[in-house]
Amino acid sequence: MKTRPAVLFFVTRVLCLLLLAVGVNDGLYYDIYRFSCPQAEQVIFDVVQSYIHNDPTLAPALLRMHFHDAFVQGADASVLIDSTPTNSAEKDAFPNKNSLRGFEVIDACKAVLEQQCPGVVSCADVLTVAARDSVRLALGPFWDVPLGRRDGLTSSAAAANANLPSPFSNFQQLVNSFKGKGLNVNDLVILSGAHTIGRTHCGFVNQRIYNFTGHGDADPSLNNGYVYQLKQECKPTDLTTAIPMDPYTPAVFDTQYYKSVSQNKGIFPSDAALLQGGFGGGGAYVRLYGASPNAFFTAFPNSIVKMGRIGVLTGQQGQIRKNCRVVN
Repeated sequence: MKTRPAVLFFVTRVLCLLLLAVGVNDGLYYDIYRFSCPQAEQVIFDVVQSYIHNDPTLAPALLRMHFHDAFVQGADASVLIDSTPTNSAEKDAFPNKNSLRGFEVIDACKAVLEQQCPGVVSCADVLTVAARDSVRLALGPFWDVPLGRRDGLTSSAAAANANLPSPFSNFQQLVNSFKGKGLNVNDLVILSGAHTIGRTHCGFVNQRIYNFTGHGDADPSLNNGYVYQLKQECKPTDLTTAIPMDPYTPAVFDTQYYKSVSQNKGIFPSDAALLQGGFGGGGAYVRLYGASPNAFFTAFPNSIVKMGRIGVLTGQQGQIRKNCRVVN
């Protein structure tokens, strides 16, 4: 009987380790490549780091790609599939065409992994890890990524058009979109914080600053000084100039985005919408994360891991693509 506490301690410790290793009943594991491809995450990091070193704008691009993948039939790398003469893939959907970038980074990661561990690491896992590493390289938080996704067999531009939330969405539309993916208002505000890095184009802003109601006016919800600043960067007919989504530190993953939104400097209507919603709306979360980098850096990993679990394929579902752009 004297050994019973030791046995209970051992069993408890084993159960805790299993809980750390196993996903939330979705077939994802933190150590799934421990024996089959132990260097997988290091390979992905090394490749992503080399590309971002040469072009820092790829960090927000890869993070955005992960979001656009997960919100359309789940995190299954369907966003990586090329269109064919008989199918218009997600890449060619309106929110993605001539907008999503970084596909060559995923291709490069996959090429090295196929040399070292053929047919083992999915494109979906490569993209998920690359998004994590992009945040890390932009001085954001690090988190462990549950792995074991398999790759989808289909990709549809129509599905992307129907599922990706618009930057012109109001608060309730955003809530409904995220709720449909199993995400709540807190997740909505946290994941919107990804706008702390990256750029958009004047074409998404000009109506807001030049002709909001069709009478040559600006959106009254925008900070007047910010309207003036945007007009210096975006002329009325300019659709292509790239401008930062975070006017303060657009290359650093931090909490300045939330401070911008609180000051009515959210560049998209969907950013400004986070302040709406009344009790239970997004405003309280915006203020919380704007005031506490620690709170944001703790919360962001939880929400993006949650997003990366949407609609995952595991076990014998889907496949492990050899080339991320085409189904085997």
